[in-house]
Amino acid sequence: MSDRPAPALAPIREAALPSPAMGYLTQVYAVAAAEIQKLGHDPSELLTRALQPAIWLLLFGQVMAQVRGIADGGRYLDFLAPGILAQSVLFAAIFYGIAVIWERDLGVLHRYMVSPAPRSALVLGKAASSAVRGLSQAVIVYGLAVLMGIEVSFSPVHIAGVALFIAIGSALFSTFSLIIACIVKTRERFMGIGQVLTMPIFFASNAIYPIELMPAWLRAVSSANPLTYEVDGLRALMLAGGTSKYGLGVDLAILTAVTALLVAIAARMYPRLTS
Repeated sequence: MSDRPAPALAPIREAALPSPAMGYLTQVYAVAAAEIQKLGHDPSELLTRALQPAIWLLLFGQVMAQVRGIADGGRYLDFLAPGILAQSVLFAAIFYGIAVIWERDLGVLHRYMVSPAPRSALVLGKAASSAVRGLSQAVIVYGLAVLMGIEVSFSPVHIAGVALFIAIGSALFSTFSLIIACIVKTRERFMGIGQVLTMPIFFASNAIYPIELMPAWLRAVSSANPLTYEVDGLRALMLAGGTSKYGLGVDLAILTAVTALLVAIAARMYPRLTS
């Protein structure tokens, strides 16, 4: 008898093989799941991260609400809430790179590098896990907003849109953080640079005051700041009756394009972290 498989079985065996796209997504999911498990082992991290948006809304928001005209005639707390949501996502994502440096020091990164997974799949997996953390921040800020009487929209379409903007924003800034980690390569340098970059990104956006109040040079910087477009989209979707200055399509297109560019850069630089 011949050892060759029966012809009728060949198509079945070929069909059982996963497609390249499914294999790629499986690798992304595996990296993301491993990262999300770390959050499950330390849920107290979510509680500590809840303190920052609470302080901004309760202290800063209450004080600045007394300044007339800062929110275009509306309630300042309503204006501020989407900005604080974007801020909490930014602050959680921008220090994501320090975890990558820890992985390098512990030898985990070397195991990633010898795996057959494409480097872009590794980057996207980490970006996806950052998105999960960002969504947990959204739950916290939504809860605070409701308690403070902020007019939040609970339309399923709007909530889905908020989740999308948070996921892309988290992926964008966590990937940016990964690039910084690949450049500096040490925890001490990363902490210094991360702190230097976070405040300018936050304050050179429309998170806590309208762009119209900025001087001309700062308006130009804000227009090139991805956080501006994330806040603009969140302000239109999170608030009841919210509007977008640039248009949701423009906001989403800019965030997606910047994220794709950063993922491509990070995929090329990621292996350098092991050297």
